[in-house]
Amino acid sequence: MKTNDIPQGRTREDIQQRRKIIKDFYAIWNATNPTKHIFNIALNDFIHIRFLSIQETAEQAAFTYQSTLAVTYLTEILEKATMVKRVKPKPHNQNQKRFSEIIIMQYNKPSLGKIKLTVGVLRGSKQKIQYCVTSIEKTTDNPPHPGNSY
Repeated sequence: MKTNDIPQGRTREDIQQRRKIIKDFYAIWNATNPTKHIFNIALNDFIHIRFLSIQETAEQAAFTYQSTLAVTYLTEILEKATMVKRVKPKPHNQNQKRFSEIIIMQYNKPSLGKIKLTVGVLRGSKQKIQYCVTSIEKTTDNPPHPGNSY
């Protein structure tokens, strides 16, 4: 896929086109990766791709050009992302209910910048499922202002 094939605007039509590009990319990825998993070096474990992976990523990453572009580096991200932190699933998020924990990972792609990989750990089997891939477009090294409560 060429980067100029991805719409860069913010219109509803642009977002819908990017959502289709992401779903089409996953269809091709799944066809060329029949095991539907990639070994992650940092976790020393496989990260699996499921329908939820495609659904959530298409929903979130389609909002920006950068995130849609980041998805096209899926195999590289799955292999090389490193763990940032482990958190509990969001209690009112239906898609996260099946996970015992969420692993926030990050990969720095030289030509693109920082990419966030969210991985869910399935209850019971502890299988790691790719939940979402998005680009981290705005990063800051400044601490939050003491008056702000985050």
